Order: sequence, then structure tokens, then C-alpha cells
Amino acid sequence: MLATYWHEFLGLALIHFLAVLAPGPDFAITIRQSVRFGRRAGIFTALGIGAGISVHVLYTLIGVSALMHTTPWLMTAAKFIGGAYLLYLGINFLRSKPAAPDALDPDVEPTQAQQRVSRSFWIGFMTNATNPKATLFFLAVFTSVVQASTPLSIQALYGLWMCVVNAAWFVLVCLLFSNQQVRQRFTRSGYWVDRGMGVVLVGFALRLLLGSV
Repeated sequence: MLATYWHEFLGLALIHFLAVLAPGPDFAITIRQSVRFGRRAGIFTALGIGAGISVHVLYTLIGVSALMHTTPWLMTAAKFIGGAYLLYLGINFLRSKPAAPDALDPDVEPTQAQQRVSRSFWIGFMTNATNPKATLFFLAVFTSVVQASTPLSIQALYGLWMCVVNAAWFVLVCLLFSNQQVRQRFTRSGYWVDRGMGVVLVGFALRLLLGSV
């Protein structure tokens, strides 16, 4: 049965992979988490991003995304929610302060530079799940690439594949930016990384919020 939809899957997988490579809030969050808190936090953030895709897959499969697309106020509400969350994260990052003196020693893992894995996962999950751009992407892809006759079970497998690819890609990003040499370069100015990522997230948020007015 899967062989019947092989070409459809390849088209969907290629479009999704190109979309994943494009820098966005997920990319910014992964870099920040990896540089600021290290590899474990970055990996769980990446896993949260992958899990966040499941939200978009779920409401696409049950037809909610199509309803949002044809009901302007629902789409506007989704944009405000997503924009507000990114703005909240961005402002928090902009308020980042320099690390304590012991954080300047690369051999020391200071308490303040640690983060619970549940917190890391939740940040990644919410960043992706509240992104209305993902809603529009799934609506466009599932209406233009995936046939209406494709069984829901097959579409669910497509969604699972996208979750895995998202998580895997951002785990790779995490591995790069949590590398010891890379982290050491940012140790003395890690708060500037936070602030830089804050500017990026605030920019994404303002684009969403102002575009919803």
C-alpha cells in the first residue's frame, strides 16, 4: 500500500525538508538553548520542536486548519497567540544578563546555566506548536501535494515523518552549536547571543502581530 503513495511522499518530504532548512523561530531557539545551556538542553529543545509538529499534523488531519483558513478571525487569533508567545520569549532573552564569574571557566558547569529537560522540551514544543506559519504550510502542502483520496493512516505517517525530520535536523543544529569549542567562544558573551536571538524572535513576533492587524 505504501508503494502506491511513494511519489507523493517524496514530493512532500522534499518540500518539507527545504522548509525546515529555512531559518526561523525554531532555528533561533535551538541555537540559543544549545549555546546558553549546552547539549542536553539543545537536544530536548529539538525533540520538543519535533513533537510540536504533531499539533499541526493533528488539526490538519481532522480538517481544523482548513476551517482556520476559511475563517479569518480564527487565523488572526492563531497569529496573535503565536506572535505573543514569540514576543514573550524574545523579551525574556533581551533581558539576559552576563553570567557569573565562575561561568567564565569552561570546566565549570554553573547552576544558573542548567535547565530542566522538561523546560527545554516545552520551549521547543511551544515555539513550533504556536507558529501560525506552520499552519499555513501544512494547509498549503496537504491541499496541493497530498491527494484527498490518500488514507488518513498514510497522511498520519507523513506527519510522523515530518516530526522525526524536524527533530533530527535541529538535533544536528544543537550538536554544532553545543560543541565545546563553539560554546567556549560564546562563554564570555553568551548573554549577547541571548539578546541577539531575542531581537530575532521579537522581529518574527512583530511581523506576525502587525500582519494580523
